[in-house]
Amino acid sequence: MTKPRETTPLDPELADDLGAEFEFRGDVLEGELEAARREAAAHLDTAQRLQADFDNYRKRVARDAEDAAKRAGQRVINEMLPALDNLERALAHVEAGGTGEHLVDGVKMVLQQVLDVFGKEGVERIDPLGELFDPNEHQAVGQVVRDDVPEGTVVDMYQAGYRMHGRVLRPAAVVVSTGGPAPKE
Repeated sequence: MTKPRETTPLDPELADDLGAEFEFRGDVLEGELEAARREAAAHLDTAQRLQADFDNYRKRVARDAEDAAKRAGQRVINEMLPALDNLERALAHVEAGGTGEHLVDGVKMVLQQVLDVFGKEGVERIDPLGELFDPNEHQAVGQVVRDDVPEGTVVDMYQAGYRMHGRVLRPAAVVVSTGGPAPKE
């Protein structure tokens, strides 16, 4: 009878009962244990590779998103450059002795170019004159007594508001009427 390995805690009675079979079964168990260890190591290696791949993917997506945001800003700037060029031309024309009338025409043209670029980007102007005051889109900067319009009507605008894709970027700064008839609902 062979002596059991010292690393394996063994019941001596079990070793006597199994006799020669013990060594065979012990080898089988050790072989199975070694195979399980190899399989576990392979799974660990696969999991570590997948984790590394996922980390690289996450970093790449973040880098691509940042790059896309930078390119989006660059696209808008490229579209605004012609408006800037025209504004500089209008100023140069007046400085060279041109009339103020030409400057006004040039500035109007530049304003339209800027609004066109905004429109391409999904920006809309909030121009609420004659509408009822809406605190979601308007900021009241004053009130005026007006009997000829319903109370709460926007009667003047100090600064236009803008929304982009349905979200208010800046509310319109408005003057609201008081003292008139109640608004119709």
